[in-house]
Amino acid sequence: MHDLRALVSPLLQLCYEAGELICQHYHAPGDSGLSSKADDSPLTHADLDSHVHLRDGLAQLTPGLPLLSEESSPATKAQRRTWPRFWLVDPLDGTKEFVAGTGEFTINIALVEDHRPVLGVLYVPLQKLAYVGIPGDFAARFSTSDGLAWERQTLAALPLSADDDSGGLTVLASRRHRNHQLDACLAWLEARRGPLQRENSGSALKFCRLAEGRGDVYPRFSPCCEWDVAAGQALLEAVGGSVLGLDGEPLRYNCRDTLLSPHFLAVADAGSPLWQELLANQRQFAPPAGSA
Repeated sequence: MHDLRALVSPLLQLCYEAGELICQHYHAPGDSGLSSKADDSPLTHADLDSHVHLRDGLAQLTPGLPLLSEESSPATKAQRRTWPRFWLVDPLDGTKEFVAGTGEFTINIALVEDHRPVLGVLYVPLQKLAYVGIPGDFAARFSTSDGLAWERQTLAALPLSADDDSGGLTVLASRRHRNHQLDACLAWLEARRGPLQRENSGSALKFCRLAEGRGDVYPRFSPCCEWDVAAGQALLEAVGGSVLGLDGEPLRYNCRDTLLSPHFLAVADAGSPLWQELLANQRQFAPPAGSA
């Protein structure tokens, strides 16, 4: 078992360095080197440069500990089911946002042990902000100007009042994904709690917003992968939140043949009965029979 706190400082430095590589491409017009993967998702030089830097840096930080990255080889991805402990990394989460120039992209690093994320770092390169969570220990936001000195601020999620008349919810949602299930979920929440405030953003920034008290729930009913979610789950669990599957249980990792994440609710206040009530009604969110 690693001393998880001892990993935080070198992880911050590693993220800063990878983030600077990403920003060099972001600020160089025409330098993205855009191509497509087999699933038609975009791939840029920034993805690859960040992957290589994080891969090599994590190998030095924790020798012998395997790494599963979005940009890992098929052979590495095939081996991962035998790993009880490993790094789970998205070197550039939000490549579409990177290409579109919205600035809403992150670096996601999670340490997974026995199928649970025990440490998560989400780094926002353009803002030089890092969100770090160790469940059961601490959650904090770190900022820097040069990667040398980091200012730390403790994070606190937003508790959810049990009073139905206390006002609406702030829902965080993907900027690019909307479907029947999400619309039905939002309609259920609005009927239960009143008018919703909806904030859209790309990448894993939604987990960061929940962790710093700027939202209540992030429902996800569209495809994403385990490396998109694990670091955010560690962060939320560290502030008293959770990432719940539609069975009401926290998500687990590296348990299935697929690397796609199950649909989930990411919530700031895991103790609120509202989420279990919502999940008990989630069958009504299924697409209509015969729909694509």
